[in-house]
Amino acid sequence: MGAIRKPPLVKLIIGILSGNAEQFDFIRPLLAEKFGREEETLEPFPFTFTNYYKEDLGDSPWRSFVSYETLINREEMVDIKLWTNDLELKIAKQNGTENNRPINLDPGYMALGQFFLATTKDQRQRVYIRDGIFVEPTLYFQDGHFHPFDWTYRDYQSEEYISYLEKVRAKFAFQRSFGRPYRERLTNKKA
Repeated sequence: MGAIRKPPLVKLIIGILSGNAEQFDFIRPLLAEKFGREEETLEPFPFTFTNYYKEDLGDSPWRSFVSYETLINREEMVDIKLWTNDLELKIAKQNGTENNRPINLDPGYMALGQFFLATTKDQRQRVYIRDGIFVEPTLYFQDGHFHPFDWTYRDYQSEEYISYLEKVRAKFAFQRSFGRPYRERLTNKKA
């Protein structure tokens, strides 16, 4: 029988989809207030992978990601997903668009070997946690890079996402090794 141990803390990453790039300036402080200091961001860029969000976000949505310095327990993902769902609804009501979300938040977490997304939808590859929330293994890390599963969304297979997540993983590995977040040093270079 194996010894029961609590798994190591993981890195919180939130994907943000919005109808326009300006909404990121509105949502990021709300997320930072809840989850702490931002660590690595992927600046907003046009989301062209699918038109699935057209009804909610319009013809030209934007995508961004933010990771946070504070590590979390995996079990917290349920409460985080419930909180982000509530925030989406609150923002929709404030904008008078209760049936259409102007912002879509996709929380996930990174362990050194995998990246998981939280979801409310059941599928064969998703594992139920509690309170209507599942997690899906989305990417696995092998030979120095993240790789998709057969079911991984097309956008999560893109070079933009993979490159960003590998940067986050490098900082996360540093944090796990040294017990503190990675912070780039500013150097004064003489001309």
